[in-house]
Amino acid sequence: MGEIAINIKAVNQPGVLRDITELTAQCQINITYTHMFIEDKYHASLYMELEAVENVEKLMANIGKLEAVSNVEECPTLQDVFGKRIIITGGGAQVAMVAQGAITEADRHNIRGEHISVDTIPLVGEEDLSEAVSAVGRLPRVGALVLAGSLMGGKITQAIEEIKKDHEVIVISLNMPGSVTEKADLVVTDPIQAGVMAVMAVADTAMFDIKKLGQKKF
Repeated sequence: MGEIAINIKAVNQPGVLRDITELTAQCQINITYTHMFIEDKYHASLYMELEAVENVEKLMANIGKLEAVSNVEECPTLQDVFGKRIIITGGGAQVAMVAQGAITEADRHNIRGEHISVDTIPLVGEEDLSEAVSAVGRLPRVGALVLAGSLMGGKITQAIEEIKKDHEVIVISLNMPGSVTEKADLVVTDPIQAGVMAVMAVADTAMFDIKKLGQKKF
């Protein structure tokens, strides 16, 4: 009855997703996450994470009977494989240094059983950065967002305020001019340290809690 994941190969045509979700609804199965992409002109792949599945084999057999479906298989969830995500965005040089710290620290925790992945996107410009921050709210499994740059504010700060309203994501900023440092949960001067602290903040194997820190800036 826990969360499971299935991957479905099907013909790329209208109505296939409707037919599959109708089957899950009939079995009172809740879809917690889905990702669909077109492999080529005629084929599509659908990954689904499901909860309250009483009989996985029966569900897969019923989906496999659909005419448009060519293959159904159970697979590990993305949480099990890639785990919590650290998103790093900003200037290329700063992003690279933060990523160095985050990847090094994530390696230590992943060896001990964690699953923490690090995503980076070097971006410049208020518009692009604010859109990237806003998009964090639409991404699954994000534990922390690190803003790595030399000057950030305006729309970027507004985007931080919006995602923090509806999502439990830790925001860490490098120490820089601009108003983002006022909205961040933690401000760190050393980019490598910022990456390390981002991983420590989301890792279950780390004895570290941002809320217990006596200060916000380091």
